[in-house]
Amino acid sequence: MIERRSPALNQFRRARASILAFALLAVAFSPARAEGFSPGQKAEIESIIKNFLLEKPEILRDAAAELDAREKIAEAKAREKIVGDPSGPLYSAGNPVVIGNPDGKITLIEFYDYNCGYCKRALGDLARLMKDNPDLKVILRDLPILSPGSIEAARIANAASNQFKGAKFWEFHQKLLSSRGQVGKTEALAAAKELGADMDKLGKDAAAASITADIEQSEQIAKSLAVTGTPSYVIGLDVVVGAVGYDDLQAKIVNVRKCGKAICS
Repeated sequence: MIERRSPALNQFRRARASILAFALLAVAFSPARAEGFSPGQKAEIESIIKNFLLEKPEILRDAAAELDAREKIAEAKAREKIVGDPSGPLYSAGNPVVIGNPDGKITLIEFYDYNCGYCKRALGDLARLMKDNPDLKVILRDLPILSPGSIEAARIANAASNQFKGAKFWEFHQKLLSSRGQVGKTEALAAAKELGADMDKLGKDAAAASITADIEQSEQIAKSLAVTGTPSYVIGLDVVVGAVGYDDLQAKIVNVRKCGKAICS
């Protein structure tokens, strides 16, 4: 899996304990309360809090763990709300491409980048999943996070989707993901031309502001699901980050067919 993360994320989490300590002091010395304390009382309160935290530093660890747990629960609920709405943006906004069975009862969404090596290796998994599951609808979503070339290729691919539908776009998609080396505008244009695209129309469509808006919207949807790397998938109510392989995805599809969820209880 190719993943984009802030370099300061781990430092931030380690520093949260200190932030919590300062928060306790901030509560104690909030403007509403500070007016009722003399300088001596303020110093005494500060000393009490400091000594308490020094004597029981595990409280900071426990508070940080509780905060992490609550954040994860909140994130999970937010994801379920987005994933559980079949008429919502995840399934229709941002000009996503549909391949496989457009009327399929089971939907798999993939976020990908044309320069992602893991996406290239996972291409065969997706082909096999569609072959083995005739009732599978696949929605392809751009997440061009690796390079300027990724964004250029995504623009051409979005423009090509106006001309290539279903199996035809799948052929285009496979050409780009199967190519060696970096993929950018030149490679995407060559693949579109080889498949018979109207190149004048393709150029005009690729330059349209709506293409930029569609890609940005797809990126925003990924962000709302806490998807930071490619490939990532949505199946049932599950968000799966990383190239987990055919067996894992197939098991989830079987479960959705069986009980409506990626994991049956």
